[in-house]
Parts: sequence; C-alpha cells; structure tokens
Amino acid sequence: MGKETKSVKYLLPAVEVDMGGFLVKQPLPTKRIQQVDPFLLLHHANTKYNNKKLAKNQGIGPHPHRGFSPVTFVIEGEVWHRDSRGNNQIAKKGEVQWMHAGAGIVHSERPSQELVDKNGRQEIIQLWINSPSKKKRIPPEYYYLSSENMTTFTSNDGMVNNKLIAGNYENQKGKIIPQSELLIIWGEAQKNGIQKYLVPQGFNCLLYLIKGSLLLKGYGLIEKEHLAIFDKGGESIEISFDENSQFLLLAGKPIDEEVSQYGPYVMNTQTEIMEAMRDYQMGKMGILIEE
Repeated sequence: MGKETKSVKYLLPAVEVDMGGFLVKQPLPTKRIQQVDPFLLLHHANTKYNNKKLAKNQGIGPHPHRGFSPVTFVIEGEVWHRDSRGNNQIAKKGEVQWMHAGAGIVHSERPSQELVDKNGRQEIIQLWINSPSKKKRIPPEYYYLSSENMTTFTSNDGMVNNKLIAGNYENQKGKIIPQSELLIIWGEAQKNGIQKYLVPQGFNCLLYLIKGSLLLKGYGLIEKEHLAIFDKGGESIEISFDENSQFLLLAGKPIDEEVSQYGPYVMNTQTEIMEAMRDYQMGKMGILIEE
C-alpha cells in the first residue's frame, strides 16, 4: 500500500468484571487507560440463558443513557432491544444495534424468548462511543443493521469478509450515520487470510480480537480477547490469520473535549451529570414498560 505501518502502543487483555451480577470481559477502560477518544468502553459478554424464567425477566432490564452511543455487535444468539421511544426489535447473529442516546433514553437488553426456550447462549460485544458536546442533547436515535443491509468488502485473497458498519472505506460508505468521524469494521477471517487496512491520519485506532488469533505486521501474535491500541503515527495495518478469526477494527477522530462520566451518563461537566440524573428521575428520558 506504500504507507507507513502503524505500531502498537498497548496490548490489553479483556479482564472479567462484575456489572451488578452480570459478568463481562472488559479490556477498556483500565486503571491506566480510561478512554481512547472517542471510544469509552468495550465489553465482551458470553451468557448462557435457561427456560426456567421468561426472557423479559433475564438479561439487562430498563436503564437510562445520555450523551453517547452504546453499540451492540451480536456474535452469537439474539438480543431483544426495547426502549422508551417505542423501538422493539431483535438482532440476530452477525447483526448490529446502534443507539445514540442523545438527550436521554431508557432501554433494555434481553435475550429473545426463542433463545431462552432452547436454553441458548448469547455472545455480544458492546462498545460505548462518546458524542461531541453539540450532539449530547439532540433527540435519541436507534439503528438496526441486519445481515442483509450491511456494506461489505473482501480482502484481495477473498478470505477476509469485512462489514463496514460506520465511516467510508474504499469508495464505500457504512449505513450508520455516526455523531463524529468514525471508521468501524467488523471482520471475519478464514485461516491463512491476509487483510490490509488504511486508517485515516489523526484517528485513534483499536483492534479487538473476538475469536481466533492473528499476526500483526510489525508487532507479532495477538490472541483472542485482547485489545491492541495503536500509536497515532502511520496509516497501514496488515493482518494475517493462523486460524479462523473474528475481530473489530475501531478508528475515530478524537473529539478532544472534557469527559465527565457517571454510570450510564457521559457528559462534559459534573453539573451536566447531575442534570441527567435529575431528568431521568423526573421521567424526561421516557418510560419503558416491558409487557
């Protein structure tokens, strides 16, 4: 490609954390690295459900968000999204739910009843992406990307299939309209596949390996459930795969604003966090009643 290879600054393992009784693996944030602007958090959850309880009583119940975009990639199983704006939709394996919380929304994330009935497993990645201050108070938006409605491209050897979720790449455009400049690619590689990417200059860039293993040019082996954070320099990333693998390439132009976060709210000041808490308690983010 004739571009300088990007180098890895950090390699972070996904460490198990307890989110109120819901166990997830978390490579970001860590005590040392709070965020990689505009990316705030990455959770990798793998949950077994059973038919002893209804789906609406499992998973994660109604909770609020304001000021950022929580994005869910469904690796296995199904995710049932409902929110206070009236959206009610199930995403299946290989699909994406993208919600911009904006001024405030209440949603739940459950397994589908069909998944529960067969004692199925749900594996997801949830990514939190910050929004610029001017976008934190706009009306919420919800997008669903079905497998049939994604922009895709393949590696030159035909062995790596890429879903272009957001941003522009090789004269193609992702279907999601993000709140800031992003490039998000969800890739699935066959053994011995090779893929090269060009990342826009000035973008922060991460690579999370969901399954398998890969060799990163200029660095070496990266194993599953690890997050590589790249230096700002360079533009080219070249990956080869020793086995069937799945990964997320995440790149974004830094927003470069102060971040104040408390639980499900991401704003610029502590005062705005207090306002968010008050507005939720007053019902200004809507109410979700699951029937």
